[in-house]
Amino acid sequence: MEPIIRLLQQKQIDYDVLEHESPIRTAEEGARYFGIEPGQTAPALILKADDDYLCLIISGDRGRVEMEQLARQLSRKQVKLASPADVQQLTGYKVGSVPVVGLSLPCVLDRWLLRYSHVYGGTGDPLSTLKIDPRDLEKANQVIDWIE
Repeated sequence: MEPIIRLLQQKQIDYDVLEHESPIRTAEEGARYFGIEPGQTAPALILKADDDYLCLIISGDRGRVEMEQLARQLSRKQVKLASPADVQQLTGYKVGSVPVVGLSLPCVLDRWLLRYSHVYGGTGDPLSTLKIDPRDLEKANQVIDWIE
């Protein structure tokens, strides 16, 4: 988590790291635990887009992402979830613990996150969560596109 903290400090981004005793596995669990709306949770998903990989940070209440539509939007033939092994190899983190900042992958952000003053996402440590202004996700990532 040290590289993430350094990045946030370097970019002068306000944040809080919230510790918890057990991993949070779903948007609903996160919403209950933190007393927030499910939409304020911001899971980071690693996607395979043709031969490349990217990170998609979505609002926890979005539901299913239409991968075919996303592929067209990104001018790709196919976009799908990366395998757990690929996620671990590419990021150094396990599925479910991928941080919402600090990855060296292009990123697509969900505009739905902008409904909130703060969102809650991964830190790379399954026992902590990052609370951050969603506008700062753009500052801390290589954003290439947005989903509406």
